[in-house]
Amino acid sequence: MKKKNILFTGGGTAGHVIVNLALIPSFQKDGWNIDYIGSYEGIERKLISELEGVTYHSISTGKLRRYMSMENVKDPFKVIKGVFQAWRIIKKQKPAVVFSKGGFVSVPVVIAAKLCRIPTIIHESDYTPGLANKIASRFAQQVLTTFPETVNYLPENKAIPIGAVIREELFQGNEEIGLTLTGLTKEKPILLIMGGSGGSRTINTLITDNLEEILTEFQIIHICGLGNVNRSATRKGYVQFEYVNEELKDILAITDYVISRAGSNAIFEFLALRIPMLLIPLSLAASRGDQIVNAKSFKESGYAHVLDEEKLTKETLLRSIHRLKKSGPVLIDKMEKFESKAVRENVIDIIKNTSKHV
Repeated sequence: MKKKNILFTGGGTAGHVIVNLALIPSFQKDGWNIDYIGSYEGIERKLISELEGVTYHSISTGKLRRYMSMENVKDPFKVIKGVFQAWRIIKKQKPAVVFSKGGFVSVPVVIAAKLCRIPTIIHESDYTPGLANKIASRFAQQVLTTFPETVNYLPENKAIPIGAVIREELFQGNEEIGLTLTGLTKEKPILLIMGGSGGSRTINTLITDNLEEILTEFQIIHICGLGNVNRSATRKGYVQFEYVNEELKDILAITDYVISRAGSNAIFEFLALRIPMLLIPLSLAASRGDQIVNAKSFKESGYAHVLDEEKLTKETLLRSIHRLKKSGPVLIDKMEKFESKAVRENVIDIIKNTSKHV
């Protein structure tokens, strides 16, 4: 029987790649030919290039800004160029279906797939859809959402609430490997700090400035972001990484608590692993507010505590960390009611069923 081809797209941030990373192994196992369209220099190129058996294609992409900028004049031409580049790739590779995780690079791909009459399925992780997925949804066959409420922001006949897609390998972390990797022990609880794929200078600075106080109660794993490791902050019980990928499952296996931004993919992974979390969402000054809504939803569900960035100080951070430790059992009890493992298989079934009509 002839192998089927599938094309994945999504990028700009790790959050726009993680779901694809969760799905690709299943299609590899079933013998599909896999192509991936991303940007020339985005984080998706690095993450996907580490996978064997996946062909990566680069295209031009604009940023689709919501604010005034001279770059907005150039970007429509970049998007148009990207559409033609994606069209040529799709015509050559002949995918049976396209799966898009979002990000600016996905818009030309979804438009090109529509021009080639190839069905596209989009996955939207956040409570409110990003601008890229709002545009792309007009050309897609279906939009799968993590939050049920997200369907209210999308075309009624296309949106399907499906839940969070969690990478299977995250459930296979090894404590012994995690402790060896970090040089930590189980003498004190381990607090993981994550500021997103690019890190967070605000969070990083507050953590390193207050290491002595935090280390009295915790050991710390700090994922700082590329280029953000502070060599002068070396302490016993404190370990820094720029970025982790394959090692993440083992690090999460030893993590007792986490401080994180509120990107949907990451917080649903913490939820699936039952890790109590303190969320510090990106402020409106630095984002469209999606993380604020994500964090509010998790707080209302009893899965997390939230500290707004505008209220982030040494005092509020230390107080929130102490409260997180104290209320950990209560948060875990709420998390026990959440089930995630079936979602990934449901998404795979939807993709395969859609491809049968090509």
